[in-house]
Amino acid sequence: MADLNDKLNELTNTEDTTSRYTQEDINNNKAMAILAYLSWLVLIPLFAAKESPFARFHVNQGLALAIVEIICWVVFGILSKIPLLGILFAIIEWLISLACLVLAILGIVNAVNGRAKELPVVGKIRILK
Repeated sequence: MADLNDKLNELTNTEDTTSRYTQEDINNNKAMAILAYLSWLVLIPLFAAKESPFARFHVNQGLALAIVEIICWVVFGILSKIPLLGILFAIIEWLISLACLVLAILGIVNAVNGRAKELPVVGKIRILK
């Protein structure tokens, strides 16, 4: 059980870059940061808050998550059509979708708390500079 806890802690112990952003930027752009994790609504902060480093951080995280999720939908959507193995791939797709939902909630919680902490697994993906 301790080994599982160690692995979980390692997975969720991602880089926290909150100190790079001003408190004013964080306070003014929390709503935009939250929108970044709500699927296609990521486009709103992408264009409306492009001058905010804090919002851009969360937009990058949200875009990375959305792209990973779309790729999984397409790949496993196709694989789930394979006779007999399709059920297995459909279950895997459902589990990945559930994991993406958990990551989106984690991102929203970080945004609400004014934190710029990378998401586990997809947080290192850089789409925006």
